[in-house]
Amino acid sequence: MATSHTRWLLIFWLFVLSAVAFLDRVNISIAGGSIAADYGLSNVQLGWVFSAFLLGYALFQTPGGWLSDKFGPRKVLTGGVIWWGIFTALTAAVPSRLAGALLFFVSVRFLLGAGEAIIYPASNRFVSWWIPTQERGIANGIIFAGVGVGAGITPPAISYVMVHYGWRWSFWLSAVVGLVAGLVWFIAARDKPEEHSSVSSAELALIQAGRTLASSDEAGGSKASSSAAGEGLLRWSTILRSANVWAVTLSYFCYGYVAWIFFSWFYIYLAKVRGLNLKASAFYATLPFLAMAVCCPLGGAIADRVTRWRGKRWGRCGIAVFAMAMTSIFLLLGSRVASARLASVVLAGGAGALYLSQSSFWSVTADIGAGSSGSVSGFMNMGAQLGGAVTASLTPAVAARYGWASSFHVAAILAALGAVAWLIVNPDRSLAKNP
Repeated sequence: MATSHTRWLLIFWLFVLSAVAFLDRVNISIAGGSIAADYGLSNVQLGWVFSAFLLGYALFQTPGGWLSDKFGPRKVLTGGVIWWGIFTALTAAVPSRLAGALLFFVSVRFLLGAGEAIIYPASNRFVSWWIPTQERGIANGIIFAGVGVGAGITPPAISYVMVHYGWRWSFWLSAVVGLVAGLVWFIAARDKPEEHSSVSSAELALIQAGRTLASSDEAGGSKASSSAAGEGLLRWSTILRSANVWAVTLSYFCYGYVAWIFFSWFYIYLAKVRGLNLKASAFYATLPFLAMAVCCPLGGAIADRVTRWRGKRWGRCGIAVFAMAMTSIFLLLGSRVASARLASVVLAGGAGALYLSQSSFWSVTADIGAGSSGSVSGFMNMGAQLGGAVTASLTPAVAARYGWASSFHVAAILAALGAVAWLIVNPDRSLAKNP
């Protein structure tokens, strides 16, 4: 029987959902200037709106991971995408003369963040069941390439819609795209390969031989076709006692701080600080995200290759240390370049270097998290989003007091700290072995 490739088709659709998620969250950074003008918001108040999304996103990472472990990624992701669509559309429904518009924006973006919190913990739960460990680097690289693609197409797409139809239409169209993508996911996906009719026996054997947790039917349990949802959950005391979990969470906090400078402020930085016009800002603002889209799967492929050659310590941790150290260097150099266009290229290099490490975070949490990979990765991702929430408000505050170069210097220091944190991580130590 020919080997099927169903796992890769579903990984591709997680890439699509990842791109849609970032379209829904980054669109406001492009429309932010128009929104601020319509509602009389300052940059600091706009930062509160950005931070509201990230606060909701951060606080619901762990619950989102638990829901994914409990009910499976198929249902949880479908429900999440419907939620995103509703609150993305509501962002554009605020009347121009509404009293308390700032509070409304903050509330809507907080709830949008809460809904989007499930995307990557649920994806990681899917990876832990569908992808053998030797392929997890490239699988996570593909999924997170959606971050770069979604964020990369957002500046030109949203700018075009804003110019021709107004900023509100950019949110309504984003909502429709998300709902369609979610419907396809619900039809195509299953929680585990044993439940999918398109998975051949050869593909199933490959998956089962290489994954780090077993379903009850593999282990000889009484349920011949048991659901992946709810199996093998770890106690939270086990998760929270793990030095591995805290180390990757600290590093991902630093990662999130750096990443969200690009998602929240880079377009505005190019337009208002570097003096680029709308068209040039939209073009150069795509460079970091294109670098992310290329470097994310590249980093995953390199990590898988080095893992097979030298083991997970080098393949996961070593790649992450190198990538985040290079990020620090690029940020320091880019902040000091006089030319706006050259600075954009150098800083984009920092974004690309950062995303070389992306798959390491998610591959390690899938490996060590066992039956609670959604919960473990959700807890880790909470750290990244708290970092993003801090940068959304702190970056303009530091820039106002000390200059924009100082904002990038702070990010460079945190990138270096994130590299150091990876030296603590032991990717071969599964939490399931330490109940």
